[in-house]
Amino acid sequence: MNSSLASPVDTLSEAPSSGGFFRVLAAISFCHMLNDMVQALLPSIYPILKSSFHLNFGQIGFLTLTYQITASLLQPLAGHYTDRKPRPFSLSIGMGSTLCGLVLLAVAPTFHWLLLAASLVGVGSAVFHPESSRVARMVSGGRHGFAQSFFQVGGNTGSAIGPLLAAFIVLPRGQSGIAWFAIPTVLGIIVLARVGIWIKHHQGTAAVKRSIRASTLHLELSRKKIFGALSVLVALIFSKYFYLASLTSYYTFYLISRFHVSVRTSQVFLFIFLAAVAAGTLIGGPIGDRYGRKYVIWVSILGVLPFTLLLPHANLYWTGILSIIIGFVISSAFSAILVYAQELVPGRIGMISGVFFGFAFGMGGIGAAVLGKLADATSIIFVYKLCAYLPAIGLLTGFLPNLEPAYKRPSPKPAM
Repeated sequence: MNSSLASPVDTLSEAPSSGGFFRVLAAISFCHMLNDMVQALLPSIYPILKSSFHLNFGQIGFLTLTYQITASLLQPLAGHYTDRKPRPFSLSIGMGSTLCGLVLLAVAPTFHWLLLAASLVGVGSAVFHPESSRVARMVSGGRHGFAQSFFQVGGNTGSAIGPLLAAFIVLPRGQSGIAWFAIPTVLGIIVLARVGIWIKHHQGTAAVKRSIRASTLHLELSRKKIFGALSVLVALIFSKYFYLASLTSYYTFYLISRFHVSVRTSQVFLFIFLAAVAAGTLIGGPIGDRYGRKYVIWVSILGVLPFTLLLPHANLYWTGILSIIIGFVISSAFSAILVYAQELVPGRIGMISGVFFGFAFGMGGIGAAVLGKLADATSIIFVYKLCAYLPAIGLLTGFLPNLEPAYKRPSPKPAM
């Protein structure tokens, strides 16, 4: 690995493909998959918990809120701290917290213990996401969108696998079956410890410094314009994750309520939707690198509106098809939004990553709680009809500064 880092990393195309850098990027993406696979168990086993603990939709929403808010509030603080004082082994420590929450979730005797388990999983997420996003940028070689998408697709893949594994591992065994997922979590701790060793030895090397500097934009924007752009990005995150909360938390209930499918069938549908999310995530970053983040944001948020409006009126077959389209299109936005925000506030990668990851988690949690209460008061079908209009907030993308000329750089000359 050391020899690969000794090679030049002066061009945008070299660093992500060089052995040492790409192995680190692949390692954190793999651990992102393990981390989010475990975290995806929580919404996947809601039907089991609802039956075992006699929960209503409001309590399910509050369980999600506990996890999401814990992660949301701590992520900016964790990112700010590691910007100032990098801690190479914080990633493995964060996944250790996830492991504790997972084990407690498997043996929790009451709803209050479930809340504590969810909060421990949230703490693990709060530590993992901003620091791993900072590491992804560190080894990106300037292809920031590609690196963030590659990192993100690991998490989305894990989120897609989680419900499928829950259907075939947890569902037959009940709540105690969750303990089986301690095995991949321990594997993640080991891999992240090795990543921590790499960071400790190489974060000050010239190759890493060139990778961080590559493609950094020197913007001539006032603080007012930067704040306005960040405010628009926050609104877009609200639109995306409030809508996604209706699918990730209540899609199984929607399918069961409207089409009377089995729990296992509903979880398979959820897996297919989350797999589409993972596929769409991988596309958004590289396209943003090539054509500009703003175009990706336009298409991803506003472009999904016709499909969300159709979804509540479709039959089971077309519900599956539309959910695939929605998942694929809307998921391409986050990497573009995150890198756009990082370029607006250079030098604060961890903090900005923590703010946007944290806000995304927070909106997911608040959305789950609000929509759960609304579903109790009305119906889950009404919730889907109402949420269909949320992507219209994508019209705000028109107020973002046009940074595309700064993204478009001449192609690097081949190495001699």
